[in-house]
Order: sequence, then structure tokens, then C-alpha cells
Amino acid sequence: MTEPYDVIVLGTGAAGLTAAVTAAEGGARVGLFEKAPEVGGTAAWSGGHVWIPNNPHQAAIGVEDSEEEAFTYIMSLSRGLLDERLIRAYLKAGPEMVRFLDRAAGTEFYAVADFPDYHPEHEGGKPGGGRTIECPLFPFDELGEWQQKVTHSPYYPNEHLTMSETPLGAAVPVPPSEEELERRKVRDERGRGQSLIGRLLKACLDAGVEPRTEHRARRLVIEDGRVTGVRFDTPEGPAEYRATRGVVLATGGFEWNEDYKRAFLRGPLTHPVSMKTNTGDGLYMAMQAGAMLGNMREAWWIPAADLPEGINAMNRAMISADRTRPRSIMVNRRGRRFTNEAANYNAFGGAFHVEDVAAFEYANLPCWLVFDQGYLRAYGTIGPHPAGEEPPAWLKAYDTLDALAEDLGIPAEELKTTVQRWNEHAAKGVDPDFHRGESAHDRWWGDPAYKRDVRGTLGPLDEAPYYAIPVKSGGLGTKGGPRVDTDARVLDIDGEPIEGLYAAGNVMASPFGMTYGGAGGTLGPAMVFAYLAGLHAIRGSSG
Repeated sequence: MTEPYDVIVLGTGAAGLTAAVTAAEGGARVGLFEKAPEVGGTAAWSGGHVWIPNNPHQAAIGVEDSEEEAFTYIMSLSRGLLDERLIRAYLKAGPEMVRFLDRAAGTEFYAVADFPDYHPEHEGGKPGGGRTIECPLFPFDELGEWQQKVTHSPYYPNEHLTMSETPLGAAVPVPPSEEELERRKVRDERGRGQSLIGRLLKACLDAGVEPRTEHRARRLVIEDGRVTGVRFDTPEGPAEYRATRGVVLATGGFEWNEDYKRAFLRGPLTHPVSMKTNTGDGLYMAMQAGAMLGNMREAWWIPAADLPEGINAMNRAMISADRTRPRSIMVNRRGRRFTNEAANYNAFGGAFHVEDVAAFEYANLPCWLVFDQGYLRAYGTIGPHPAGEEPPAWLKAYDTLDALAEDLGIPAEELKTTVQRWNEHAAKGVDPDFHRGESAHDRWWGDPAYKRDVRGTLGPLDEAPYYAIPVKSGGLGTKGGPRVDTDARVLDIDGEPIEGLYAAGNVMASPFGMTYGGAGGTLGPAMVFAYLAGLHAIRGSSG
């Protein structure tokens, strides 16, 4: 038996690394364990945005905010399902966490100008943004031997960009020159989620906390009702490590566990876009410990599509900006539009779960993103396939909408009527059917040449040939798990804390229920509750 740790953290995504940094800075001896061969989790694959209302960097871009404004906004989305105490804890601790990580982990967060909240017209929302923060580039050569041990994103192949240097992350993006990109490669300066993870990992290493990879946590050690350690499967065989102050679950969700998805989710999640190691290990251990579960039906939904073998490591793409651009619509098997294609991706998931009670089937699955030659010429398509080039071999072209409809097995007359109606309304700059383009959020996406303008998302579908891509119900991760209190302590079925057990990130019952506040709304609560877990663990149960 090895010398016990004060705190054991399971998982090396943004939540796990934040908990580890927090506990280590408080003087704890921290054991940090990762199931995969590489560290970083799904956060390393992300855009690196973190949604923190009333954060200390908003003033630098002229944005005023308050805890009360943010509380009003979040609760306006709650549908009566959110725990006000957890939302208050998140809003209070969020700015504290940012200051702490800027100081202790060198995150150098800054507020992203103009990026609107995801429901900005709700009371307390910010159409002009400010609540989303990100890190600048980080030179990975500072990580030494760990430089090559951070998992690479399959979705952002150019790691040497911040999100704000792309059309997705800035009102007026300023991409770096080729010379600047070459300079960044010298020290392997990375942006987006890579920068966030790199900075947090560097802080852990500087504090003497070195992750142990390929250690899969299997069971919690529980003695006299208190969690005192963890049993692992390792390449060398079973191992057990003790923790005197607590264990933090930060192992991700269960979106790659088919049994759990069937048991818990409200509808299909056939195409997760996260790490395949997210199989619900933390959920399993929490249930063994007697945890009360919450929010189990929900996920961080996102439309997704299959890609041909070899385009990226997942053979999959997230369908975010693609569906928001002019000259495109989405249709179901009836050849009809069924929602606002420019809505935020989490809310969009609800459209996939609409039931046709007469047919006893999902009304909007299967569905397709339909676009024309003008779209392909201006924007390219998923893959990524650059604008202006010949279509990729796997993308089939149709000379007419009739031919497209016949191949997809949808009613041609319905599809043509849908497209005609769309074109008539797009010419007028309105969408009376689903209100696409009315929200500041919708006008942020779409054509980057028309940010904040309805022309950025409304445009006709009228130039042959036509194309269609099947779109599936995907997810960034699940968001149900053990319920926690305002210190991120896991609660049992009587609502009492399980001593020595904490949870943060997608393994826990999200305090946000089915909602998603704004860009970075996944990483925000993950990191804040990890921070709270680390703080409480170093204080001890009497804190």
C-alpha cells in the first residue's frame, strides 16, 4: 500500500485539472488519475470557451453584468427544474474561480467581445456577450515530456488558433498570417481547449501533481460510511490508493455506454462527439456508494453527421455553423422544415425528440441538411471541405430537387413546396415559420460576412445542383449523475452528503438541467464545481 494522498481526483479534463490545481494550491497531496493513455478529456477537443457570468474580465470590453442579472437569466430558462441554491453557488464562485486560476494556473482569461448568450432575448441575457471567456495561446513546449501526452482534437485540426481567430468565435475574426502560424509552430503554441488544458496541466505539474494515465477507477473504498480511496485497473494489474480528505469524480458522462443511454436518456443520442472513454465509470461508482441521481434524461445535445473513413479520428462532424448559413435548410422525412436551423445546438436536440404519436416514431428523424451550389461555393461543407472547390467524391449532387427527394425517399412535392416557401420568405428577410434570424444568437452564426445581420442566416436555396447530408442526434456529453450540494459533495438518497465524495463536470447532475446559458456553458459549471470540490476537500468536512 502506498502512502495515502489527501485528495484523489479521477479524470484529467477541465474539471479534474481544476479540482487538482485547487486542492494542490491549498497544500493537499493530490493523486490525479486518468483512464485514457492521454490527458485532457473532451475539454481538450473543445473550443475552450468557458461561460462565467459577472466575470472579472468583462469590464475590459465595456460590459456590465451582475450576479442578479445572470440569476434572472438562468432561472428564466429553468422551467421550474433548477435548484436555486446551486445556481447561486455557481454565480458566486465563478468569478472567484477565474481570479484564482488566473493567479495560480496562469490561465490569462479574457472576455470574448460580442458573443451573445444562447437565449439573449430572455430577461437578464446578454445579446452583446461578455460572459464567455477563453485563454490566449499556450506554448506546449513548457510541458516537457507531457507536450505529446495531451489528446488532440479531431474537430479542430489547426491547433495554433484561438477560437476568437475564427468566424465561429469573433464578430470580425482576424486570422493570423502564414508567417505568424509558422512562428507559433516553433514552440507549439496552441489555442482553444488545448490552451486551457495545457495551462491547467502545467499548473498541476508545477505543484508536483503528475497524472497517472491508463488507471481506470473501478470501485470506491468506503469505510464506516466515508469514501477513503479508490481501486483501479492498471497495466500492471489491480491497484488501490487511499485518500484522507476525499475523492473527486471528474470522469465525464455516459454517452458511450449503450445500456446507460437506454436506461436514462429522454431520447436518442446515437452520435456522441466526445472521448470514447466516457462510459459512465464515475456514475457506476456513485451509484454503488448510494448516491441520489438527478438530471439523468439530459445531455449536451448537438446535431452531428457521419463522415467517410479517414477524414478525422472520429469519422464524425458536429453540425453547428453549417446549418445556420444562407442557402440551406433542414428537412425531415416528410420534406418539411421542422425547427429554427440557427438555434443553439443544445436546444436543437429537442427537435430530434419530438414524437409523432400517430405513427409512433420520432417526427424529425431521419433528417437532412439540404443546400445548393451557391452554398458549396461560398462556404464549402463538412469534412472540412473548403469553399470554392469541387465537391468531395462522397457528396452526391442532384440536378433537381425531384431527384434529391427520390433518392432520400421523401415526398418531392412537399420538398419543393418547402423550398419555395423558404425562398419567398428569405427574400423578405423573415422566417414566420420558425423565426430564424430574429435572435442575436442566430445572427452571430451563419455567413461571417454578415455578422449581426439577418442576411447572415437567411438566403434562397435556388442554384442547382443540390446536396443533402443526413444529420443525427449527437451530444457533447451527458449531463446527469449524482446530485451534489453547494460544495460539490455527492448526496445520498436521503439528501445527506456522502463523506469524502465529490463530483464535477459531466459525471454529476448538472445544475443547469436542460439549459445551456452561452458559449462555454459546459465547461463553466464543470470548472466551477470542481473548484468548489477542491476548496471543500482541503478544508475538510468541518469546513
